[in-house]
Amino acid sequence: MRIDKFIWCVRLTKTRSLATSLCQDEKVRLNNAYIKASKEVKVNDIIQFKENPIWRSFIVLELPKSRLGAALTPKYINEITETNDLEQLSIFQSAQRTNKVLGIKGRPTKKDRRDLDKLL
Repeated sequence: MRIDKFIWCVRLTKTRSLATSLCQDEKVRLNNAYIKASKEVKVNDIIQFKENPIWRSFIVLELPKSRLGAALTPKYINEITETNDLEQLSIFQSAQRTNKVLGIKGRPTKKDRRDLDKLL
Protein backbone atom coordinates (compact mmCIF):
# COMPACT_ATOMS: atom_id res chain seq x y z
CA MET A 1 0.00 0.00 0.00
CA ARG A 2 1.26 3.50 -0.83
CA ILE A 3 2.41 5.62 2.11
CA ASP A 4 0.04 8.51 1.32
CA LYS A 5 -2.92 6.15 1.13
CA PHE A 6 -1.88 4.44 4.38
CA ILE A 7 -1.55 7.75 6.25
CA TRP A 8 -5.02 8.71 5.07
CA CYS A 9 -6.53 5.28 5.84
CA VAL A 10 -5.35 5.27 9.46
CA ARG A 11 -6.58 8.85 9.93
CA LEU A 12 -3.28 10.64 10.45
CA THR A 13 -4.48 13.21 7.87
CA LYS A 14 -7.94 14.34 6.79
CA THR A 15 -7.43 13.92 3.05
CA ARG A 16 -5.20 11.87 0.80
CA SER A 17 -4.04 14.96 -1.07
CA LEU A 18 -2.89 16.43 2.25
CA ALA A 19 -0.93 13.24 2.93
CA THR A 20 0.68 13.52 -0.51
CA SER A 21 1.69 17.13 0.07
CA LEU A 22 3.18 16.23 3.47
CA CYS A 23 5.35 13.61 1.76
CA GLN A 24 6.46 16.18 -0.83
CA ASP A 25 7.31 18.69 1.93
CA GLU A 26 9.49 16.08 3.71
CA LYS A 27 7.24 15.87 6.76
CA VAL A 28 6.90 12.09 6.55
CA ARG A 29 9.72 9.55 6.96
CA LEU A 30 9.66 5.80 6.49
CA ASN A 31 12.35 3.92 8.42
CA ASN A 32 14.25 7.23 8.98
CA ALA A 33 14.33 8.13 5.29
CA TYR A 34 12.38 10.90 3.55
CA ILE A 35 10.17 9.36 0.91
CA LYS A 36 7.88 10.07 -2.01
CA ALA A 37 4.13 9.55 -1.70
CA SER A 38 4.29 6.45 -3.89
CA LYS A 39 6.61 4.49 -1.57
CA GLU A 40 5.17 1.15 -0.48
CA VAL A 41 4.55 0.45 3.22
CA LYS A 42 5.01 -3.00 4.75
CA VAL A 43 4.19 -4.51 8.13
CA ASN A 44 6.70 -3.57 10.89
CA ASP A 45 7.81 -0.40 9.08
CA ILE A 46 8.25 2.72 11.21
CA ILE A 47 6.50 5.85 10.00
CA GLN A 48 7.59 9.21 11.39
CA PHE A 49 5.19 12.10 11.01
CA LYS A 50 6.25 15.74 11.62
CA GLU A 51 3.95 17.50 14.04
CA ASN A 52 5.63 20.69 15.17
CA PRO A 53 7.87 20.72 17.20
CA ILE A 54 8.41 16.92 17.30
CA TRP A 55 8.42 13.82 15.09
CA ARG A 56 5.66 11.37 16.05
CA SER A 57 6.56 7.73 15.41
CA PHE A 58 4.22 4.87 14.55
CA ILE A 59 4.83 1.20 13.81
CA VAL A 60 2.72 -0.51 11.15
CA LEU A 61 0.93 -3.57 12.55
CA GLU A 62 -1.33 -4.41 9.59
CA LEU A 63 -2.32 -2.92 6.24
CA PRO A 64 -5.98 -1.87 5.96
CA LYS A 65 -8.07 -2.53 2.87
CA SER A 66 -9.81 0.86 3.05
CA ARG A 67 -10.22 3.92 5.30
CA LEU A 68 -10.84 2.96 8.92
CA GLY A 69 -13.12 4.17 11.63
CA ALA A 70 -11.32 5.96 14.46
CA ALA A 71 -11.95 3.08 16.87
CA LEU A 72 -10.17 0.59 14.58
CA THR A 73 -6.88 2.46 14.08
CA PRO A 74 -5.05 0.87 17.09
CA LYS A 75 -5.33 -2.49 15.31
CA TYR A 76 -3.31 -1.16 12.37
CA ILE A 77 -0.79 1.27 13.92
CA ASN A 78 0.85 1.68 17.30
CA GLU A 79 2.39 4.96 18.45
CA ILE A 80 5.95 4.57 19.73
CA THR A 81 6.74 8.24 20.34
CA GLU A 82 8.56 8.90 23.61
CA THR A 83 6.47 10.31 26.45
CA ASN A 84 8.65 13.40 26.95
CA ASP A 85 8.16 14.28 23.27
CA LEU A 86 4.39 13.91 23.66
CA GLU A 87 4.50 16.17 26.74
CA GLN A 88 6.46 18.75 24.74
CA LEU A 89 3.84 18.54 21.99
CA SER A 90 0.96 19.06 24.42
CA ILE A 91 2.70 22.10 25.96
CA PHE A 92 3.27 23.57 22.50
CA GLN A 93 -0.33 22.96 21.45
CA SER A 94 -1.74 24.51 24.64
CA ALA A 95 0.45 27.59 24.07
CA GLN A 96 -0.85 27.80 20.50
CA ARG A 97 -4.47 27.61 21.72
CA THR A 98 -3.82 30.32 24.32
CA ASN A 99 -2.24 32.57 21.69
CA LYS A 100 -5.21 32.03 19.38
CA VAL A 101 -7.66 33.02 22.13
CA LEU A 102 -5.58 36.14 22.85
CA GLY A 103 -5.49 37.02 19.15
CA ILE A 104 -1.75 36.45 18.70
CA LYS A 105 -1.14 34.96 15.25
CA GLY A 106 2.64 34.79 15.10
CA ARG A 107 5.25 37.46 14.61
CA PRO A 108 4.11 40.97 15.49
CA THR A 109 3.34 43.24 12.56
CA LYS A 110 4.78 46.73 12.18
CA LYS A 111 1.58 48.16 13.60
CA ASP A 112 1.82 45.85 16.63
CA ARG A 113 5.42 46.94 17.20
CA ARG A 114 4.50 50.61 16.96
CA ASP A 115 1.65 50.12 19.41
CA LEU A 116 4.06 48.41 21.82
CA ASP A 117 6.54 51.28 21.45
CA LYS A 118 3.78 53.81 22.27
CA LEU A 119 2.82 51.77 25.31
CA LEU A 120 6.37 51.61 26.61
